[in-house]
Amino acid sequence: MELTIRQNPRYAVACPTSMGVRITPENRMAVQNSNRFLLQATSAETNVLNVASSLGCECLALTKFVKGSPVAAFIKSQLRARNIAYAGAEVEQGGPWGYRHQFNIADSGFGLRAPRVWNDRAGEVGRTLQASDFDIERIFGKEGVGVLHLSGLIAAMSEDTTKCCLELARAAKRYGTLVSFDLNYRATFWKGREQELSAAFHEIASLADVLVGNEEDFQLCLGFQGPEAGGKDLAAKIQSFQAMIGQVKERYPNATLFGTTLRQVLSANEHLWGGLLLSPEGWAIEEPRPIPVLDRIGGGDGFTGGLLYGLLKGFSAEDCLHFGWASGVLAASSLNDYAEPADEKQIWDIYAGNARVQR
Repeated sequence: MELTIRQNPRYAVACPTSMGVRITPENRMAVQNSNRFLLQATSAETNVLNVASSLGCECLALTKFVKGSPVAAFIKSQLRARNIAYAGAEVEQGGPWGYRHQFNIADSGFGLRAPRVWNDRAGEVGRTLQASDFDIERIFGKEGVGVLHLSGLIAAMSEDTTKCCLELARAAKRYGTLVSFDLNYRATFWKGREQELSAAFHEIASLADVLVGNEEDFQLCLGFQGPEAGGKDLAAKIQSFQAMIGQVKERYPNATLFGTTLRQVLSANEHLWGGLLLSPEGWAIEEPRPIPVLDRIGGGDGFTGGLLYGLLKGFSAEDCLHFGWASGVLAASSLNDYAEPADEKQIWDIYAGNARVQR
């Protein structure tokens, strides 16, 4: 592939993010009738970092914390355990109605009962994230970053985070860092800010080396008038995405990799899971196959994380897709919303369908 990773960066992947906590009922129960919950530190962006960090690559979360908060202390502890460093200002809470970390309240669903997610983000400290919170010259210039990963979630969260992501993307290009952008459209984040966010997303996409998203993401974030989605017909769905990416590549010729996942939900416990990747090597296609699902949240982040890990390690485009596909499967097989592989072999065994006991 025609992408050059900066030589010997301290951080394999870095991301701006707003950290919070996720609480999930035990044993796949629904939120409304549970009284026991699993607590974990979470963000979509650090979920992406977690593949590379689990496999020995130091990664960096650019974030913000509430000073003296036990929730902030828990998040920091969780990040350290996941080999993810963090940098960011600490902000006074400002009383009971001041700043805090978001709560993501979710259940995994079961059978034909779909998973449900409630986001409680009032007063979220991460909404105040600014590029000036970080020593850009030290992080990107002296220490070095291989890939800056940006998500459409943090990029659209607030006016501050939008500006922060733009400034970080510009800085990354100055210092020879690759930029990855997962569009991640959320209608609630875009309401009332469509024109502003469209311009910001266009600039970030113009700087990106890796673009990830589905047809809806490309249409709603970047304004493409693409073909209708192919519904449940696999061939039509693949052709639809390929036609869309042809348009995207013309408008954003700077990007080298274009990826997406393919998912059909059979039940909360079983999905058809696939993926597509366009690179200078051509199209790599992983046709959907059935996978068991313990908790679906984070599967897409696992895909992107595996894709970026393959890029960092110099894999072929096809192997990047395979590694991303299997990393998404690993995330879906965990109650955590991120993939945490024991080693590369575990990912390749998943891709090969080898579930035999390892002794």
